Amino acid sequence: MATQAAVMTTQDIANRLYELCKAGQYEQAQVELYADDALSIEPVGTPGPQSVKGRDEIIKKGEQFRDSIETLHSAGASEPIVAGNHFALTITVDADFKGMGRNLMEEVAVYEVKDGKVVKEQFFYSM
Repeated sequence: MATQAAVMTTQDIANRLYELCKAGQYEQAQVELYADDALSIEPVGTPGPQSVKGRDEIIKKGEQFRDSIETLHSAGASEPIVAGNHFALTITVDADFKGMGRNLMEEVAVYEVKDGKVVKEQFFYSM
């Protein structure tokens, strides 16, 4: 009789996302940890779409963000804080953005987990 792989807990997913973010492997995190129909939400007034649905669209959004960077000076993430089926971490990006010059982005990212996958990510930052 085949055994099923254990479903990752919210803490497991939070820890894995943190490790992949520290390594700069954002797309790998999305492929590995996100549900097919995951939702990504940005603050109102941000350039580009305020929300996208689906892992493929989230990956595409990430590629567009990375393509907007001319020079990456540093990037980092805090260790996650977990509560129930949600977790949060802070993300910082110090970069020269095309047409905008150097900017330090600081955001809080909140993730929702269901059935062992990230089903929603939402970012909070000032423009």
